[in-house]
Amino acid sequence: MSNKTYLIIGGTGGIGKAMIEQLTTSTTHDTLVFATHHKNIPDFEAPNLQWISMDICDEHSIQQAAEVIKQQTTHIDWVINCAGLLHTDTQQPEKALRQMETDFFLQNMQVNALASLLIAKHFKPLLVKSKRSNDTPAIFATISARVGSISDNQLGGWYSYRMSKAALNMGMKNLSIEWGRSLKDVCVVVMQPGTVNTQLSAPFQSNVADGHLFSTAYSAECLLEVLSNMTATQSGSFVDWAGESIPW
Repeated sequence: MSNKTYLIIGGTGGIGKAMIEQLTTSTTHDTLVFATHHKNIPDFEAPNLQWISMDICDEHSIQQAAEVIKQQTTHIDWVINCAGLLHTDTQQPEKALRQMETDFFLQNMQVNALASLLIAKHFKPLLVKSKRSNDTPAIFATISARVGSISDNQLGGWYSYRMSKAALNMGMKNLSIEWGRSLKDVCVVVMQPGTVNTQLSAPFQSNVADGHLFSTAYSAECLLEVLSNMTATQSGSFVDWAGESIPW
């Protein structure tokens, strides 16, 4: 994974931060990592790391971030969107239809589904110039969730989260088809990171079986390893942290 230029969206979250730490410490000095934060610049620093302000719910902010990065590099090889929403300070995932609220549903859709499409829209010019081949394609990856799989849904509930992740998966599948026609050697992939010990999963960890709650470092390492072995022919895939396919 050396000699690449990376963009990690959601660099202050658990998985995003772990990816940044691994990419900036285990790669060569030729590696450049851009990472986004929403409000305050994180205190983590590295010589080959640059923080960029981005609000993924604001298309103008996404466009501005792309323009800032274009001033500093000619290309990006990997874009990984780690940002996501499951709950807020006042809203938990719905257990039943009666708990559905419009604003929370739309917030899930904006963060979990729409953001990745807008990021792809504005960062495509930098991916176009990626130094790639069929063996090492440009990567556009988004963290999804197994609960976004329609055929795997046996429990119901979590309407807003499930539907937003299913919408994300469809959007990325669409993108893989479009980019497969217009971009050479690019892999669009959605990934399930496992159940990870982060703020997102914290309220629900009591339901996780022993040995199935991953550290952020472990999940990030697994995801980066899977991505490093992806080829352009696998564009449009939905895979887990081990690289296994997940049914749509």
